[in-house]
Amino acid sequence: MHAFALIAPTPAESRVFRGKIDPNLNDGPKKIIKKELYGKSILFTHCGIGKVNAAHSTTLMLENYEVDTVVLFGIAGGYCGSVGDVAVAETENYGEEGVLTEDGWNSMKITGFPFVKNDKEYYNTFTMDTELSECAIKSSISAGFIVRSGNFVTVSQCSGTSESGKIMKKRFGGICENMEGAAVAHICALYGIPMIEIRGISNMVEDRDLNKWKIEEAAGNCNKAIIEFIKEI
Repeated sequence: MHAFALIAPTPAESRVFRGKIDPNLNDGPKKIIKKELYGKSILFTHCGIGKVNAAHSTTLMLENYEVDTVVLFGIAGGYCGSVGDVAVAETENYGEEGVLTEDGWNSMKITGFPFVKNDKEYYNTFTMDTELSECAIKSSISAGFIVRSGNFVTVSQCSGTSESGKIMKKRFGGICENMEGAAVAHICALYGIPMIEIRGISNMVEDRDLNKWKIEEAAGNCNKAIIEFIKEI
C-alpha cells in the first residue's frame, strides 16, 4: 500500500482534509496521525509555521515511518493569478539564503557550498516529482479548480508590500510564496523521498491588506484538491 505523508502548517489550513479522514480528529502540533483514504495509507501532521518547524516534522515522519511520498499543502501568497486559485509547485526555492553584495543579491551558488549533495548538488532550488505533480494538476482541474503550476518561493519574512513581492518573484520566476516548502523539499532530498506541494492562494502579494485575504476559501480549495489527488492517484 502506497504511503503518503501529508503535512500542513496549521489547523486553519487542513480543516476540510481532517474532516474527510476523521470528522472527530482533534490533533495538536507535531502529533502524527495514521489513517487510510481511498485505499492509501495516510500519515498526517501539523508542522507549525516556518522552515525549522517544517524540517523538524518532516524528519520525524521519515525517521519513524515508511513513507513513499511527502505532500505539503496549505495556503500561499500569490505573485500572479487570483485569490482562490490552486497552485502546484514545479520547484521550491529558498528565497533569501544567499549572499548580498554591492552588485545585489546572489543565490547560494556563489558560495560553492550546496545544501545537499548526493547524485546532484542542491543550492536554493529543489525540484518536485514531475509525474506526481502532473497528476495533481490534472485531478485539480477535473475537480473544477483554476490551477497554476510553477516555481514556489520560501521566505522567512513574508512580502507585505508590492515592491518586496516583486523582488522575491523576480529571483526565481515565482508564482507564489510560503514559509515552509523549501525546508520540506530539503529534507526530502536528503532522504531521497519524492515530494509534491499544493497550495491555495489566500491573498495576492501586495501592500498588506488583511481585508482582501480569503484564508478559509483558499485552504478549502487546496484541501479539496488534495483529497481529489489522493483519490485519483
